[in-house]
Amino acid sequence: MSQHEQMDLNLDLEEPGRAADTEVSWGDVVLYELPAFEAVGLKWEGTFAGAEAGEIRDLQDALKGRLDEIPKLAQPDILFGLSSHVLKEGFLHYAAVEVTEDAAVPGDMVRIEVPALTCAKFEHKKGQSIGMSYSHVYAWIEKQGYQAASGQFKHIELYPMDQDSHDPHPAFTILIPIS
Repeated sequence: MSQHEQMDLNLDLEEPGRAADTEVSWGDVVLYELPAFEAVGLKWEGTFAGAEAGEIRDLQDALKGRLDEIPKLAQPDILFGLSSHVLKEGFLHYAAVEVTEDAAVPGDMVRIEVPALTCAKFEHKKGQSIGMSYSHVYAWIEKQGYQAASGQFKHIELYPMDQDSHDPHPAFTILIPIS
């Protein structure tokens, strides 16, 4: 099994009701140095089926509805999706916002320490196939001779805070930590 297949999040390459995407070029993926930061957010652990059913989107909505509870927001216009694989059929995910150091953590939320990471970065455009975008990034990683890093986070997504969490074809930034 290739590294890409191991890291794939069971995203369908052909999503129902979608027209075929135009091809993306290798130049669309770039190396990006993500600086270390602290985040505060909500934790979800579940299955790929639960994620497909919208449980993560519901988590994003819940966090957006509670932003006023989180002090010291560093980037209030960006919602972070931080994912780690923890189960064969599922994974751990955080919907989070970046905060300044030592920001208080509301009762049922968690603090997440994100280390500095070298990432493959891709700007997924509204309407593109999410599965094809992830496949494209992992193929680029392999072609360049890198490997997906084995650290805590398997992928990070950056969403505009004002975007509808339940948009079936959202725009967002994909970051895959590499080594």
